[in-house]
Amino acid sequence: MTATVSLLPAQTYDLTALRASLTALLEPLGGMGAFVQPGDRVLLKPNLLTGAKPGKECTTRPELVYCVAEMVQAVGGYPFLGDGPAFGSARGVAKANGYLPLIEALNLPIVEFHGQRYQTVSESFDHLRLSKEAMDADVVINLPKVKSHVQLTLTLGVKNLFGCVPGKMKAWWHLEAGKDADRFGEMLVETARAIAPDLTIADGIIAHEGNGPSGGEPRSLGLLGAARDVFALDRAIVAVLQVDPQTIPTVRGAERLGLCASLEHLIFPLCTPTELQISDWQLPAKLVPIDFGAPRVLRSTFKHLYIRWIKEPMAAYTQRT
Repeated sequence: MTATVSLLPAQTYDLTALRASLTALLEPLGGMGAFVQPGDRVLLKPNLLTGAKPGKECTTRPELVYCVAEMVQAVGGYPFLGDGPAFGSARGVAKANGYLPLIEALNLPIVEFHGQRYQTVSESFDHLRLSKEAMDADVVINLPKVKSHVQLTLTLGVKNLFGCVPGKMKAWWHLEAGKDADRFGEMLVETARAIAPDLTIADGIIAHEGNGPSGGEPRSLGLLGAARDVFALDRAIVAVLQVDPQTIPTVRGAERLGLCASLEHLIFPLCTPTELQISDWQLPAKLVPIDFGAPRVLRSTFKHLYIRWIKEPMAAYTQRT
């Protein structure tokens, strides 16, 4: 098994420089035209974790989404932005993180994810409830943020696709599969395999280290990565950060299921992980259980519903009046 992973140093979210970096990043993969055909409806799936901590680099930067949307439009595709945040709506979280000016400049629709059961390749997870909007898109472009994670060590491309599970269902998956890190990791891997993103572009220009996914600190990593194979891209970034892959349930699960090529079988047409390697990436100070437990699931569900149906509408009404 081989896969091509494009890695590139990138230092800024300045739009002109970022366009040039993304063009160079995708060139070894055939450019955006290799993924998007004229008329395709293209889901852009960023990490819209939370609207509560703008400036902490917890979410994919809007500049990256904007430039990728431009590239999709340039080859005749119709991009739309979607996610299923754990708390609140995609529009509410996008607004809190400064997305609206850039995406409105492109008339980029924001869709809210709704669930539907889909048969997967796994008998253990044949009851996955995934976003109909993601599964029905002609093309899925996965746009994760490089972050540490207090439950999963790191969150990269595979974990970002958990956002295609509608909001409150995430908490129930923590209850159902969270008692076993390997089972939870395999659930995330099977979610990624079912969605099968056509392209993953990782935002590591400014990453988030320490007690992520939201409680850590921004870290200038200076990295963009892209691949057709989300499992290969995750494995390459793990090598850049010099983190033991066996400590990451999603990487461990992908390897166990035969979905992740070994590092020596990956092809790096631009930079290799060794050339971009850092030695001082901060992991969580302490890992916490994946299992939410029934009381936490209920709290999480009510919090999601409160933000989605009360807090966000009240804020919008106050702004209008």
